[in-house]
Amino acid sequence: MDTPVITAVARTSCQRCYKRKKKCDRALPQCDNCRTANVQCSFLDGDQQSGTYPIAFVQGLEAKIQELEGQLALALEAARDRPEPSLDNGQSGTQSIGNSTHVDEALGSDFSPFSSHGQAQSSIEQVPAISMARELRILSLEATAERHLGSSSGLSFAKLTQTILKRLTPDRADFVFGISQGDDLLGQINWDSPPDFFHPHMMNFPNISGFGPTLFGDMSLSSIIEPSGSLSDLGLPTKSRADQLASFYFAHSHTLYPIINQSEFLTLLDRIYEHPLDPSTMDPTSLFRVWMVLAIGSSSRCSVSVVEESEALLYYNKALEYFEAAFDYGDMVALETIMLQVSFSFFNQLGPNTWFLVGTAARMAIGLGLHTSSAYERVPFDVANMRKRIFFSIYMMDRVISIALGRPFALQDDDIEIEPFIDVDDDHINDLDARSRDRLEPSLMSIPRHILDLRRIASKISRQVYGNQSIIQANMPHREEIIHSLHKELIDWRRNMPFPLPDVHPRVPHLSSNWYDFNYYTHMAMLYRPSPLFPTLDQVMVKKLANAASMSIRQAYTMHRQKRFAYNWLNLLSLFMSTISLIYASTAQPQELVSYLQKAQVIDDLELVLQLFDKLNGKFSGAKNIQCIIDRVLRRYKEMCNMNTPS
Repeated sequence: MDTPVITAVARTSCQRCYKRKKKCDRALPQCDNCRTANVQCSFLDGDQQSGTYPIAFVQGLEAKIQELEGQLALALEAARDRPEPSLDNGQSGTQSIGNSTHVDEALGSDFSPFSSHGQAQSSIEQVPAISMARELRILSLEATAERHLGSSSGLSFAKLTQTILKRLTPDRADFVFGISQGDDLLGQINWDSPPDFFHPHMMNFPNISGFGPTLFGDMSLSSIIEPSGSLSDLGLPTKSRADQLASFYFAHSHTLYPIINQSEFLTLLDRIYEHPLDPSTMDPTSLFRVWMVLAIGSSSRCSVSVVEESEALLYYNKALEYFEAAFDYGDMVALETIMLQVSFSFFNQLGPNTWFLVGTAARMAIGLGLHTSSAYERVPFDVANMRKRIFFSIYMMDRVISIALGRPFALQDDDIEIEPFIDVDDDHINDLDARSRDRLEPSLMSIPRHILDLRRIASKISRQVYGNQSIIQANMPHREEIIHSLHKELIDWRRNMPFPLPDVHPRVPHLSSNWYDFNYYTHMAMLYRPSPLFPTLDQVMVKKLANAASMSIRQAYTMHRQKRFAYNWLNLLSLFMSTISLIYASTAQPQELVSYLQKAQVIDDLELVLQLFDKLNGKFSGAKNIQCIIDRVLRRYKEMCNMNTPS
């Protein structure tokens, strides 16, 4: 087999292309434009260090070299200890072959300099073996760069579903994904081994916005930072573009996590454009805030439209120039700078991972006592309300990330003494109180207040269904009462959603009732899937799980058709869990499976979610594996139905 070519792509344009505003292919060590023009490329300029190989790329090569050196040392030592074959016994022509064979045995028959963890290059041609649990682990761990997944992450449930799928095979053998793929590249990769990032088939995956062959690619903070020279001349976009991005930020991210005073920010933005100042004369806090709002606004827009995100990355890089100076402006400002990075990380995994950032923000908030009532004594009303908004935004971020990954919460519900922020917009609040507003006109702050209620219910589900051993060991009536009570809370939450929803932007997901339906059903599926509280489901619970999973997929597809579904990594995980739940609940039905499939809409639902993952694959190449899983199960369902259809 031909040795695969190791290629690398820089995460930024070279300086020549950047200054000439030309599209740069970012090929290392020299881009195509510079090579064609026969001029020096900044990637080759060692003094400037303008272009670098991605950190993960270099670290991967270093680790592989160390591993191979260790294996080679062991092999040579074993070869020296083995007696030389005699040249007098008719084997004079086999000495080199014998030594080579012994080295192969010492290294392992699957040795290859281009495989991961010692996997053979030839193993790529073996039978591929994708598993739901493995894909969920890859998606979750690459999202956070951590190495622990707890019960609420759904990892055990994915393994259980993999076992249940034996029902789809005639001999009840393991259900294997990706066997009969024909010429599809999925059939040419050993999915049961760690990803081989240098294999040419992996390198040919779609690469949008710099995301590589893994879920988020080998992108790290240092590998995407623009050279200081290329950012020093970067000015703000036009006023109309800045207004557009800021408007989307406040319609989207602000209504999820209201950590900035909207009125003050818009006043600041107008002042900057009306009276342009030298950036060196402005305070770094304002500059960091402006550039981060532009970055988050651009990135969140891209998550809905799935377009390349170079603009957002450029603004984010520019904001980092002011991060350290802004961080020194006081505790509350430092807290805001971290939370803005968390908000950006929901769309782009750069630098420290999201879970780490949320934990840092939570510890800072606790250190400031923002969870206690004493922290708000003798504080102006508007300042106190803003601090509550910041604290409960951290709480919501903590619940979203920790539940998705099965991690312990950074903030404990029992420690929180304060009431939530009020559902009144910034321009209706002063230092004494909140002015009354027209209740017929919806407030933007009613959205995060209602989402906060959902996060609190999710917190109860995590603690009572997945995390409290004393409750898990309770008797059956008590456990059923827990499920019933949480189910009722979810119903009440859905019924009490803000109405009418603010009509400020047609592309914002959570300004549509379908978003609330989607979250209602995803949380319902989390409640009814097999868990430590109910490891075995009865027929009623299986039916509720099937309905919740089906409806969550349909709501996501409806938002996709409306062009207001956010294609971020959190929704990728949510959709994957809904898909696993649907497959489990359908395959585990106590009635005859073919009869159930013919009556239910399982096949239709899987075809819908297949389209969603096809769209997600444009941004997250890890979605390709999930497509293979869905397609394989879908084809098997169809085969079973067709075999039982009268001709």
